[in-house]
Amino acid sequence: MNTTINKVLKSHMVLAVLSVFAVVLMAGGVSYSLFQVDKRNTTNQTVAVGTLDANITSIEGGIVVSDLYPESASTVGDDHKKYNFTISNTGTYDIEYTVYLKDATDELLATTNEYESYKRISNEHYQYINYKLDGNIVSNLTKKQTGEKFVIMKGFLKAGASEDHSIQFFLDNKDTTTTGAPNEIAGSILSLDIYFEGGVGEETIIDKIIASSNGVRNEFDDPATTDEGVFEMEDDYGTSYYYRGAVTNNYVKFAGFYWRIIRINGDGSLRIMYDGTQAYANGTNDAGRFINTSTKYNTNYNDAKYVGWMYGPAGTDSSTSKAQAQTNTADSTIKEIVDAWYKTNIEDAGYGSAVSDTLFCNDRSTPGKATTGWSADKELGYGTNTTAYGATARTKVWNSIASAPTFNCAQKNDAFTVNDTSKGNGALTYPVGLITADEIVAAGSGKYRTTNNKYFLYNPSAWYWSLSSYNFGGAYANVFAVAASGQLSHTDVSSSGAVAPVINLSAKYVKTLRGTGTTTDPYQA
Repeated sequence: MNTTINKVLKSHMVLAVLSVFAVVLMAGGVSYSLFQVDKRNTTNQTVAVGTLDANITSIEGGIVVSDLYPESASTVGDDHKKYNFTISNTGTYDIEYTVYLKDATDELLATTNEYESYKRISNEHYQYINYKLDGNIVSNLTKKQTGEKFVIMKGFLKAGASEDHSIQFFLDNKDTTTTGAPNEIAGSILSLDIYFEGGVGEETIIDKIIASSNGVRNEFDDPATTDEGVFEMEDDYGTSYYYRGAVTNNYVKFAGFYWRIIRINGDGSLRIMYDGTQAYANGTNDAGRFINTSTKYNTNYNDAKYVGWMYGPAGTDSSTSKAQAQTNTADSTIKEIVDAWYKTNIEDAGYGSAVSDTLFCNDRSTPGKATTGWSADKELGYGTNTTAYGATARTKVWNSIASAPTFNCAQKNDAFTVNDTSKGNGALTYPVGLITADEIVAAGSGKYRTTNNKYFLYNPSAWYWSLSSYNFGGAYANVFAVAASGQLSHTDVSSSGAVAPVINLSAKYVKTLRGTGTTTDPYQA
C-alpha cells in the first residue's frame, strides 16, 4: 500500500495518508473506448493522529466505464458514469486537504500479465485524459500536474463536516486542443491511484472576508475613493458582506475568466461580476472587460414594461396593468444576450454546477410619493404612465432623500431565479444577471450622478448596464447604468451600452477557492 506523510502545522502531529482506490483505464479496438480493469483497496481508509482525524470513503464499489468515446465536455452529463466519494472530518481540527491522482500504470503492468497486449500511455497523451469533478470540467491531467501528482481538488473542511464528490473521466474532443485525442492513443492503458492528504487547515476565503468586516455602514452619499474594505448588510438569505471603494483584493479566476467580487451573499455563495480574460487593475481603460459594448436593454422603449429583465405581454402590445407588465412572459433583449453568453461559456463548458441559483433582483416596486418624492400618481407601473421605481428612491435621485441601498428584493416576482420558488420567481433559464443600482452605491459610487474614478466598478472604456429599473418618464423606459465616469446614472432601454454578466458561485464551490484575491494571485480553485 502506498503511503505518504504530511507534516501539519503543529510539529508534534503527523498525518498518515493512504492510497484509497485505483482506477485503470484502457483504450482499444478500432474506436476509442475506456474500460476499468482493476480496483484496489475496497475498504474505507481512515487516517488519524490524536484529534486530527479524517477519512475518504467510496460510496460505491468501483468505477466501471465502458464505451467511453472522445466527446465534448458539454456532453458529459449526469448520466455519464461517476465515481462517488465522500471526505469526512471526524476530528476536532479544521483541515486543509488535497485530493490528487498518481500514475500507477508501471506497478499494474509489473504485477500482472493480463494487460500485456496494451501499451503504457505516453507522456504526450496525458493531455487528452480529461475529467469532470462534481459535474465541472476541471482540467486535463497535465495541466494539474505537480511533480508526479495530478491535483484534482483542494479544500477546507471544518471539524465534523463532510463533503460528497464525484469524478468522471472522458477523452478530449477538441475542447482543449485543436485536434482532439489522436488515433495512436488507442491500445494504451493508464492506471491511476487517488490520494487524500490533509493537515490543520487555514480559514476559507469566506471566513477571511467576513473576519475583515467593518460592520454596518449607514452613509452612502459620498463616493468611496480609497480602499474601505468590507461591510455588511442584510439580504434575502441572511447577512451579506460587500466590498467598497478602491479595493484590489477581490479578484476571482473562474471558467477561464477574471471576475470581481461584489459581495458574499447571505446563503454563502459569492456574487461576482465579469471583468475580462485577464486581471485588469482598477480604472483600466479596456473594452475587453465587457462581453459586449453595444447591447440594448430592450429594443422597444415606449411602455413601462420594458424596464423589466422579463416583461409582459410579449411583443409590442401595450401593458394594461402593473401585474401584466411584470408577468415575466418575454425576455428582454439584454437577457437574451447574457443567457447566450452564459450557455456557451459556463454551461456548455461544464462549469454550470459551480454556479448557485441565488436570486437577482430586477426591482419594479413602485413605492410612490412617500419615498420617491414624486406625486402619488407616478406609481402605476404600466403602459405610458409616468412611474418611479424602488431603486430610484433609494439612490438619492432627489436631494431631499438620503441614499439607502438594500440587498433585499421588494417583490418576489422581481427576485429572478431558475428553480428556487421559495425565495424567487423561478422564471430564469440560466442563473445569470447583472449588478444592481443598490450594489453599485454600496460599492462606493456615491449618490446618483456623482463622478467616481477610483472605486473598483469604474471602467472608462464604456458605460454599462445594471439590472435596476429607473423610471418610465412618459416617453421612454429607463434603466440604471454605470457611466464611463464611474457615476451611477440612467439611460433609456433602447440605447446601446456595455454588458458585464454577474453570477453567483455556490457556497460548496467557494470552499475550494484559494489565493489572496489580487491580480497576481486571484481566488481560484
